[in-house]
Amino acid sequence: MSRIGKHPVQIPDGVKVTLNGQSLSVAGKLGELSRTLPPEVELTEADGAIVVKPRRETKRARSMWGLSRSLVANMLGGVATGFTRKLLITGVGYRAALDGKILNLQLGYSHDIKYAIPDDIEVKCETPTAITITGADRQRVGQIAAELRAFRKPEPYKGKGIRYDDEVILRKEGKKK
Repeated sequence: MSRIGKHPVQIPDGVKVTLNGQSLSVAGKLGELSRTLPPEVELTEADGAIVVKPRRETKRARSMWGLSRSLVANMLGGVATGFTRKLLITGVGYRAALDGKILNLQLGYSHDIKYAIPDDIEVKCETPTAITITGADRQRVGQIAAELRAFRKPEPYKGKGIRYDDEVILRKEGKKK
């Protein structure tokens, strides 16, 4: 029995849910998301909640049960409240600036990095060393944060680079004299 899948997902206020076989569409104040779920699970709507159940008792069906429940919960939470990921830039001369829908990163390379921001994602630069990524789709927000971090990963000696705000960098000791 799936510890995650057995719990129904409550539908937040102001969210419209459309079930059509294996496809689920949700619309809320932050946007609209749709996804086709695996055929091993069955979706039903009851008492203001979405219930996910496996069709058979196979290992794959049990795996898809918990996954599908998490995907549905992320979709409902995304259109209702959204998801946010914060990145911090550390290093002398490292900074970020927003120019319309282009994020300009100066990360110690001989050139600036220009990153085009997708339409469904909102990026803010409160300070030149902090980037906030917001959107309704949790996977897209995390993917964009990972792509930005990959331009200059934090290094263990001085901690220079782009890191998540909750990431801990294990620092190494430098050379011995």
